[in-house]
Amino acid sequence: MDIRTTTDQERDLFVATVHIAFARFPDTPNEDGSGVFWAAYETDRCLLARTEDGRPVGTAAAYSFELTLPGGALVPAPGVTAVGVLPTHRRQGVLTAMMRHQLAEFRDRGEFLSVLLASESQIYGRFGYGPATYTGRLTVPRHRAALNAPRAGAHTPEIGSIEILNRADCGELLEQLYDRYRRAQPGAISRPPHWWALGAGMPPVAPAPRYVAVHRDADGVPDGYATYYLDGAGTLTIDETITTNDTAATALARLALGHDLVTEVVFKHVPPDHPLRWQLADFNAGQKSSETDWLWVRLLDIPRALTARGWFTDGELVLDVTDPFLDEHGRYLLTVQDGKADCVPTDRKPDLSLDVRDLGAIYLGGTTPSALVRAGHIHAHHPDVAARADTLFRAERSPHCLHWF
Repeated sequence: MDIRTTTDQERDLFVATVHIAFARFPDTPNEDGSGVFWAAYETDRCLLARTEDGRPVGTAAAYSFELTLPGGALVPAPGVTAVGVLPTHRRQGVLTAMMRHQLAEFRDRGEFLSVLLASESQIYGRFGYGPATYTGRLTVPRHRAALNAPRAGAHTPEIGSIEILNRADCGELLEQLYDRYRRAQPGAISRPPHWWALGAGMPPVAPAPRYVAVHRDADGVPDGYATYYLDGAGTLTIDETITTNDTAATALARLALGHDLVTEVVFKHVPPDHPLRWQLADFNAGQKSSETDWLWVRLLDIPRALTARGWFTDGELVLDVTDPFLDEHGRYLLTVQDGKADCVPTDRKPDLSLDVRDLGAIYLGGTTPSALVRAGHIHAHHPDVAARADTLFRAERSPHCLHWF
């Protein structure tokens, strides 16, 4: 089997092989190639696996993203996508070979972590990926959608304004607001300009018909948006809400919950600690569903990864990390002081023993080490070390990723 990077001339072959692997028929792109999910594929990051006689049997690709880490650092993060093997060649080692080849390419490029969205969660743990952010949806019946009045003594935010626009008329504004949001949100990834230009992905990146509620602060500066549509059954669905502050988020939620001719409002992609249920007069009116993993993280250079993110508590841990897929093992002393970390090899006795996939899961602060200790994934060598690790690995806010790729 031969695995190599595709050429520009092989792009159509790569796209066709992806569709065969997933038993899908391709949509028809626009004349300029835009308007389809694969429009943003980067040919030099697409891999084709071929048999000895040259037949394509597997694909894997990556996008060039930035990932926002706790503390605000923006780091390169290849986003793995288009991973598929033809039904005729599954369980023959094709996927494993492609994953190994791809990780080696990431390291050759100097990238110290990679990310993906797992279509099947049981697949990618064995390649060293761990679920690092989570998402879900919140459904609120219209007749139970009243919000609490501000409590006595609570801060009353400045009054802003909301304008309703069509998606087709505000692409540049959406792009700018999303970029402001993702730079401050741990776990968020960039949406490169060509994604917006090509309409690659899901709405609102894809230019499907949507209304856009744009919030502006008291000075008229845009600070948030919500994209939505109303179906024939009376369900108002919000694709995503992007805001840079809680005032805008509350105002946009109030607009959606007060919309006429609506039976229920569905907020897609809300983080586990979303405050809206606490803002409802009827707490149980907000029904959570479809809670799932979203962004998975894979560390390729542990010292670089741990020193790149910000930290919010001083302390130290000795981490004994195994990487079964790459047949690697290392023991590291992680020392944090004044928000900065130092991570060096050590022969000291470990505090925690863990797989690299579990280190990826706790890396952004969205999964606590103690949860994985209790689950039997991480071995804590001292009674108090799990709680100490929880405190050390926490982020300034819950990590969350909205972008689909």
